[in-house]
Amino acid sequence: MAYKNEVLVCGGTGCISSSSLKIFEKMENLLSEKGIKDDVKLIKTGCFGLCAAGPIVIVYPEGAFYSQVQLEDVERIVDEHIVGGNVVKELLYKEALTEDGQMRPFEEVPFYKNQHRVALKNCGSIGAENIDDYLERDGYKALEKVLKEMTPEEVIDVVKRSGLRGRGGGGFPTGLKWEFTYKAQGDQKYVACNADEGDPGAFMDRSILEGDPHAVVEAMAIAGYAVGANMGYVYVRAEYPTAVERLQKAIDSARERGLLGKDIFGTGFEFDMEIRLGAGAFVCGEETALINSIEGKRGMPRPRPPFPAVKGIWNKPTLLNNVETYANIPRIILNGPEWFASMGTEKSKGTKVFALGGKVNNVGLIEIPMGTTLRQIIFDVGGGIPNGKKFKAVQTGGPSGGCLTEEYLDTPIDYESLTALGSMMGSGGMVVMDEDNCMVDIAKFFLDFTVEESCGKCPPCRIGTKRMLEILDRITEGHGDIEDLNRLEKLANSIKSAALCGLGQTAPNPVLSTLKYFREEYEAHVKDKKCPAGVCQGLLQFFIIEEKCKGCTLCAKACPVNAISGERKEVHKIDTNACVKCGACVDKCPFKAIIKK
Repeated sequence: MAYKNEVLVCGGTGCISSSSLKIFEKMENLLSEKGIKDDVKLIKTGCFGLCAAGPIVIVYPEGAFYSQVQLEDVERIVDEHIVGGNVVKELLYKEALTEDGQMRPFEEVPFYKNQHRVALKNCGSIGAENIDDYLERDGYKALEKVLKEMTPEEVIDVVKRSGLRGRGGGGFPTGLKWEFTYKAQGDQKYVACNADEGDPGAFMDRSILEGDPHAVVEAMAIAGYAVGANMGYVYVRAEYPTAVERLQKAIDSARERGLLGKDIFGTGFEFDMEIRLGAGAFVCGEETALINSIEGKRGMPRPRPPFPAVKGIWNKPTLLNNVETYANIPRIILNGPEWFASMGTEKSKGTKVFALGGKVNNVGLIEIPMGTTLRQIIFDVGGGIPNGKKFKAVQTGGPSGGCLTEEYLDTPIDYESLTALGSMMGSGGMVVMDEDNCMVDIAKFFLDFTVEESCGKCPPCRIGTKRMLEILDRITEGHGDIEDLNRLEKLANSIKSAALCGLGQTAPNPVLSTLKYFREEYEAHVKDKKCPAGVCQGLLQFFIIEEKCKGCTLCAKACPVNAISGERKEVHKIDTNACVKCGACVDKCPFKAIIKK
């Protein structure tokens, strides 16, 4: 059926939190009231990626990109655009208009124009809960192709030749992992998907499950055929209710259409899958801890070898990849391994999805070819640093990654380049920092996270990271000395070499990288007892600027320890010895007469 308009309303978690579901409902009601419901295809999609602009509504055929849409804007979009045929320019995203006031279609907005979407191809463009939308985009044709035209060995060969590497952080060659599982001996094999995305600020896998869940279902069925498994498990944290709900609907609808279960496509192949909910433990992102949790045990890592390909779920050979890795598989099967290998670098093929956050204008989900530089990501796709501030560092790889300086902005993004600089790809978290960030505080933040998330099984991680955090606390409170920096490095290197799993082995990375590239900040904390960025409260001192003080007494009234003295309409003073550095006075002063340094 041909529609006059197609209206896409973002139904990703970010936009849902900004009332996009109410916008969808109001749009639906208005179209019905005006008698044009049958002329408009209204679609609730997954995440569009540009989370900073949500709630997002896209109207085709023009590709009009409406951002930060409010409930009261919906009627204007329906009346003026859908009924009247005139784009409501004042509601468009700021970069959807050219300098001369002409509208750019959604795809030409710089944030999207500078990307290349493979894993995210359908996210934001199809109904996330509608299997027919997926089928219209060649859905399940890759599964049909492998079942009817290819042997398991040929499927594995295609994945190997594509150069796809695991997108969960380690970067292990995907085809090789599939081959190991295929060759492993066992009367039962399993396919598992790691959707336990726990990095602070990371939402790559969640967005794929919310926006294109059938891609993962189809890919896991393909993997099951390739390695000889008839059962799959998706391990996803219960904190992702929308992702869980849509994935379950995808599994159910695929089963109803005969795309899961017995005799798929009449080939005799049998494959089914289930969801296993995690309780939000970061360590369960480690493959053996994840397997323990699937089995109903406490999520703690196992020594390796044996690897899951030999002894995985219930000690049976198990193939385990993450969501993004699987999302690439149907595209590779349909377009060919050469197509995928034509993107990226020599050793890192294809594209990579990143959750771009922190001090950057275009916060959101992006997908770029491997080999794209950090500068291109932060300034071309990300739109640069807000408020004219100066770029300071970017942290890649989440709590397991490292911080890189301006000197490395032209570094191409690939597994080897980032590792060589003391960081890592990780699952795709990318946090940008500006001149107002304290790098010692940043290191402490990420180390505090890993200390909390350690399962406690091995002493290097359980004890060592806690000792490192105690040193950082001491430094940021003004009680550190120069020897603490040597202690940090020694502890960090010991933990990296002795910890049982990836969580402990990579936990020191934020500390080591900031020590390497921002050592002068650490030295300022321990030698001068100052935080150059003015972040660490324990090292700050508060002063009243005499010329600005009006003697209003608001600061004195706000001080919880009576450290501020002075009569009304007279210049006040702060007793720095009594001051507890809470900052209440700064917040209360209407004349900005109080500074901290």
